[in-house]
Order: sequence, then C-alpha cells, then structure tokens
Amino acid sequence: MDRTKKLILPLVLVALLAVAGRASDSLEANSQLGQLSLPQLESRLVEIDRQLRWLAPYSLRSGVGVIGYRSEWRGPPERQEWIEIELDQEYRIDEIVLVPTLWRDTARGFLSDGFPNSLRVVAGTEDDREGLVIAEYSGADKIQPRIGPLVIGPVKVRASWVRIEATELSTRAYDGEKVFQLSEVFLFSDMENVALRQKVRASSNSIDRVGAWDMRFLVDGHTPYLMDSSEGSQSNAYVSRFGEQPVLYIDLEAPFPISRIHLHAVDQDDTVPQAYAGDLGIPNRLKIEGAADEEFSNPITLLDYQRTNINDIGPIMMWRIPETTCRYVRLSAAESSMPEQGTSMNEAQRDIRIGFAEIELYSNGANVAQGKKAFVDYRVNPRDRSPAALTDGKNLFGVILPIRTWLFELAQRHDLERMRPLVASELSQRYAMQRVHVTRLTWLAVFLAVGIGMTFLIDRIIRMRQLAELRSRFAADLHDELGADMHVIGLLSDLARAAIDSPEKHESLHQRIRVMTERSGNAVRYCTNMLEAKGLYGDLLEDMQRSTERIMADFVGEFQYEDDEHVLRGLKPRTRADLFLFYKECLVNISRHSCATHFRSKLTAHSREICLEVCDDGHGLTESGVKGVPSSLTRRAQLLGAQVTVQHPESGGTCITLKMKTRKWGFRR
Repeated sequence: MDRTKKLILPLVLVALLAVAGRASDSLEANSQLGQLSLPQLESRLVEIDRQLRWLAPYSLRSGVGVIGYRSEWRGPPERQEWIEIELDQEYRIDEIVLVPTLWRDTARGFLSDGFPNSLRVVAGTEDDREGLVIAEYSGADKIQPRIGPLVIGPVKVRASWVRIEATELSTRAYDGEKVFQLSEVFLFSDMENVALRQKVRASSNSIDRVGAWDMRFLVDGHTPYLMDSSEGSQSNAYVSRFGEQPVLYIDLEAPFPISRIHLHAVDQDDTVPQAYAGDLGIPNRLKIEGAADEEFSNPITLLDYQRTNINDIGPIMMWRIPETTCRYVRLSAAESSMPEQGTSMNEAQRDIRIGFAEIELYSNGANVAQGKKAFVDYRVNPRDRSPAALTDGKNLFGVILPIRTWLFELAQRHDLERMRPLVASELSQRYAMQRVHVTRLTWLAVFLAVGIGMTFLIDRIIRMRQLAELRSRFAADLHDELGADMHVIGLLSDLARAAIDSPEKHESLHQRIRVMTERSGNAVRYCTNMLEAKGLYGDLLEDMQRSTERIMADFVGEFQYEDDEHVLRGLKPRTRADLFLFYKECLVNISRHSCATHFRSKLTAHSREICLEVCDDGHGLTESGVKGVPSSLTRRAQLLGAQVTVQHPESGGTCITLKMKTRKWGFRR
C-alpha cells in the first residue's frame, strides 16, 4: 500500500490520538483507557506497535548547521513572545507544523528546548491585521516536552500572514531562562510549504556570532531530522570522482512548470564521526538552469545558489522559485563570487566534487523528477556511482517521503510513543487484577471443592443418622404397636374363653379380636414400609380413647383431654403416631407390670405445648427393678423430640409426664 494512502485511511487510533496528542493530559487518557475492555486494550497496543513499525522514525542529524529561531531571554518570565511569517500572497492554509529545537538531555535523551508550554496561532490577510485565532493550546494540553513536530490542522483558512504567539514560555535547559525557540515553521497549502524562505518578523530576535540562530532560519526548510522513512531499499548517493566537477542533467521527458527545488545532501551518517561536515558534493556556488532542449540553446536560470557559511548546508535544501516551464534541467558548479566565511578565495576555488542523494523538482506539488533519466557530461566507469541515484526517490535510509507526509508521520510517532506507555501500563494493571481474580477464583474453587466435600460428608452423616433413626423408629414401632396389639389380643382371648357360656358376649369379643387383628396388620405395613398408612391415627383423641377402653378394661380410671383450637389435628401424621404409641406403651406397661387397680391419664394440647400425663396406683418402677423412665418410653420421647419425666407420689404408684413443643425452629411438628 502506498505510504501516502496509509495516512489518508481511517486510523483505528484516531480517538486515542485525539486524547494523547492535542488536548488531553495523562489523567484524561487513563480515564479513556479505563473504559476499554481488555481485548480492546490489547488490540490498541497491537495497533500502536503496527503503526510504529511503518511510521518514519526520529533520525537526528549531526555535524554543524543552523538551529533555528531564539527570542531574547532577558525580561520578565511572564512576558509573551511571538513570530510572524509574511507570505508573498494570500494562500489557503491547510496545516501548520511547528518543529521544536532539540537539546540532548543527559538523563532522558533528546527533548524539545524552549518550546512554549502554551501558545496561540493567529492568521489573517492584508485587510485583516487583527486576524483569527485558528488554534490555541494551554498547559493542560501537554504539548511539551516533545521530540516530534506539533501538527496543527486541518485549519482551512485563507491568510497572507500567520503569527505564532508563545503565551507561556518554558525554560531552556542551558541556563533555566524563559525563552521562545523553534527550529522551523511549515505552512502547508496542499503539499506546498508556502512559508519557505518568506519574510519573518518577531517580538525579539537573538542572533549568535556563529550564525546558527536567527529568525530567518525559521523558514529555510532545515530541520533537526534526517529523512528516514524506514521503508524501501537503500540507495547510495551519486558523487563525482575525486577532483572532478561534472555537469548534472535531468530529462523530465516533457515540459513541466517548476516552482520548487529540493536538493538532498550526500548522506554521511554511515560513519562516526563524519568525514565531512555535511557539505560533501555541494559546491560553494551552484547554478541550476532549465531549458526546452537538450543543448540548452536558451537556458533559463532557475537558481543561483551562493554558499556563504558552512551552516547554510543541511540534509535537505529547499528553494521556492518563480514558476518556470522546462523539460531539461542542468546543475553545475559555478565560480564563487566570494569566499565562504572563514576561508580564502583560493580555498573557495578548490571545489573538488559534486553530488547529491536526490534531486527533486516540484510541479504543482508533485516531484516530476522522480524516476526520470539523470546523466552527466562524462563517460561513467563501471565502478563509479550511478547518476540514476539522483532521481530514484531513495536515500541512504530508504524511500524519500513528501515533506508534509514525513512531518505528519513524525508527529504521529510522537503521539503514539506518548500513548503506548499509558496503554501498556493500563494493560499491566488489568493483568495484575486478572491475576488477583484468578487467585481469588482458585481459592474460591478450593473452598467450593472443600464445601462440596463437606456437603457430601454432612449429607452422609445425616443419612446415617436418618437410617439410625429409622431403625430406632422401626424397633420402637414394632415394640409399641405390635406388642401392645398382641397384648390386647391376648387379653381379649382370655375374656372370650371366660365368656364361652355367653354367646353374645363371646361373639362381641371375637369381633373385637378381629378388629385388633386388622389394626395390627395396618401397623405391620406401616412399620415395614416406614410410611404412614392412610387413616392411621387420623383422629388421635378417638384412637387414644379406644385404646384406653381396650387395654384398661379391667382398671378403674378415665382418659381426659383438652385440645385448644384443634392443635392435635394440626400435627404431622408421624408426630400423631409417635404420641399415640407413647401413650399406648404407657397403658401396656401399667396393665402388664404395675399390679395397679386405678389409673388416670390426661392430654392437654395448647398452641405452644402438648402435655401428656399417665398415672397409676401400682407398686412403682423401683419395685419392678426399673430405675427412671423405661427405655421404650425414652426412645419414643426422643423420636418426638420431647421431654419425659417420672414421679412417684407419696400415696404410691407412678406418674409419667411427657412435654413437647408444638413448633420446632418455627415450623409445625
């Protein structure tokens, strides 16, 4: 994909660059990043790294040369400084680029020096000297420190002058003085830098004796960077043989109106230190001519360049020239009209070689020389450097980019390199949080595993206890239910044998034996299935009254009861069965073991408690060899979750009392 097209395509990082580059501090950027998901942050970091791989890198020039503009440093720190570029006509300005001067910081490397903390850009026409503010940056925008240029745009304004106002000065590294410094200002109208070699005014201008600082250097086209696109194959610059200064020719293949010339100096940065101060192949006086024919029968001078100082030389030397139509272009070394500063006339005449990395001839914003034929006026030997390198569109670092594209990439690199640590930091925090969450989830999984194991263990314990309870209940039911029924059947059989002479009574007793036999069958089914048979003890009071009459037929006494609000009917069937069997076992014990003649039983059922009391006038439990509550009654009381006590009145006999709460943990029993 073409390099320029890449810059025109919508970028994935547009929103992020707006945060990082123009009007955002790190807190805003972190806030924006905090709203992104982890996959989005990872994609953002991948996209940043992808763009950084193809964006032009910062390759800083070395050697000597002009630096740029510097204001006076004397004066109050809160003062404002400004520079103003007067254009030769009114142009449509699309973009403004401010290139900072750089300082080698011993701790942090190269950084901007004297670049304002806040600034304002004003543009106007001859009829509007007050102008319009087209861009403004405050300290919160964090426009410095920086190493890349600051791109302001798109602005889309027509102007014949542009003023940059430093509203808050920064300190220069050298002595801490407040100062306003810039290396270069570009004003782009489409791809044309209309500020090139225009007039400059300034609020103040500090000129040094070496000739490296002056306001006119703001628009000479020299920057602190080398044209390094990091893309494409390398090309060795053309340099003539030692001691020769041939004439260089370019055939544009068709007439073009030439309005701008760029000469790329021979690259010397492949050696450390450099053998030349950047002036290899550049004569003290260079004459560039154009013509319609190859013989240059009517040559037109496009540029007559006279070098006055070694500082005039830069990696890219740019000139705007009056628009001239020609097909052929000729470059030749002319006799110097004056010696270079610091040299004698004889030394100035000793121009020994000529050559360039690239010659660019611009017509309507396009380099029409690229790919065209370049040749010299002598026979080239196989080992000589090829003149084709003059128009191949490449230098020592690769492809030569349009100036606007190159500066935009440098500015974009600054924004991305500024944003990348923020994204990486946010990702690191997310990963750290993720590790914490994973650790927590791991512990949670361990706790869940332990909990599940404990659940299974507790469930097993509960099941074993339930099994033990079922066994205990089964044994109690067999003992209490069947034992009592068998005892009643035995009593009824004895009565039937005694009433053999009374047919009616005998028949009635047999009928009662039949009923007890069926009831015992139901009880057996209940005990074996551990289920409550339908209708079994449905009316607890009636069943207790009936059992009293059957078991205590030969005893004097009665069964009394108090059932408030029908509490007994609200009991669960199993609770009613256990309560009935407890009562039945008490009666059987009296009839079997007490030798009593009288008994008394009373059931009191209130909303909160049930109390059952069974008393007799027999010889008591201690005389029968039983101490305390009989085991059969204790077992049944445990199944009921009730308390059972035994008392021996002074008049003799035994009194057993059962007390049970009607609710357990808020639930009806």
